[in-house]
Amino acid sequence: MGTVVNVLAIVVGSILGLSLRGKLSQRFQDILMQVLGIATMFIGVSGALKGMLVIENGKLDTSNVMLMIVSLVLGALIGEGFRLEQRMEQLGEWFKRLAKIRDDSCFVEGFVNASLVVCIGAMAVVGAIEDGIAGNSAILFAKAMLDFVIVMVFASTLGIGVLFSAIPLGLYQGSISIFARIIKPLLTEEMITSLSFVGAILIFAVGVNLSFGKKFRVGNMLPALFVPVLYEFIIQLFR
Repeated sequence: MGTVVNVLAIVVGSILGLSLRGKLSQRFQDILMQVLGIATMFIGVSGALKGMLVIENGKLDTSNVMLMIVSLVLGALIGEGFRLEQRMEQLGEWFKRLAKIRDDSCFVEGFVNASLVVCIGAMAVVGAIEDGIAGNSAILFAKAMLDFVIVMVFASTLGIGVLFSAIPLGLYQGSISIFARIIKPLLTEEMITSLSFVGAILIFAVGVNLSFGKKFRVGNMLPALFVPVLYEFIIQLFR
């Protein structure tokens, strides 16, 4: 249910954003993208710090640093090997041809950036897992409200490609919920926390790309999300 509401929020938000396209001057579009990028970066930073900083014996300490580094390195190597970002761009081009859109140069950029922002992160993963395991959609309902605003701004600047991000979101969150229901006995809090931690770092990278132009191939880093889950699963086997 939560994923359905989230998809509808993206569709409606994108349509509203498209109605504003062309009515904003370039300088307003630029500042909106920069502000949205900064907000996205801080969402990523807050999630990363939550997963990295701990208080032990009254002192502030760090944890999961090595796991973060290993996850990002291995994930980036795997993603680069499979050229995941290029595949996402090809998917965006396919949607563009499917929709018979020829004059929208921002279509692929809008599709890829919006897909990354709405799919990656703690709320998408934890919310989908909660929805699958306990039938609790509260997190996804909150995420739907945030995504509504995000895609509305995206669509007003990047066009109709943003609307198509509802498709990978529905498949991604829906698959996680179904998979979580199947493997419910095997999931631990540590797995969810580690995955969300790495996801927050990728969200930060997406924010940098939005504010300063494409600096990181975030799509190629997506496998990093699953490295900490595999690590925690192996640890559980040997306990």
